[in-house]
Amino acid sequence: MTSTSPTFDDRGLADFLAASGQEQIDALDFGVIGFDADDKVQRYNAFESQAAGLSPQRVIGEPLFTNVAPCLNNFMVAQRFEDAAADASELDDTIDYVLTLRMRPIKVKLRLLASAGGAVRYVLVQRR
Repeated sequence: MTSTSPTFDDRGLADFLAASGQEQIDALDFGVIGFDADDKVQRYNAFESQAAGLSPQRVIGEPLFTNVAPCLNNFMVAQRFEDAAADASELDDTIDYVLTLRMRPIKVKLRLLASAGGAVRYVLVQRR
């Protein structure tokens, strides 16, 4: 991974995100949504805020899979995080997906990241 700005596909991205401040995640050219064990959003970057049309004030502290992005509350996304947490295993999957909430359907790539002992899990959104 480069020392400048990492890309959506970089190895070690979970470590970069965990060590980064808000300014660093705001500089990324893809969406970053970080949430805790209770599924409450803890981190939300400027790219995702602008692309989704949701302000950080409206998203931070809200449950990701019910209030913020219910279109992710399914076996393809939410269940993978639940399974990884139950197994205390790492998660790093990239899937093709279609976002449908409050917008016309948009094809994206999602990268699902969770460290075995990490406090924050991430959904990264790359719009095409």
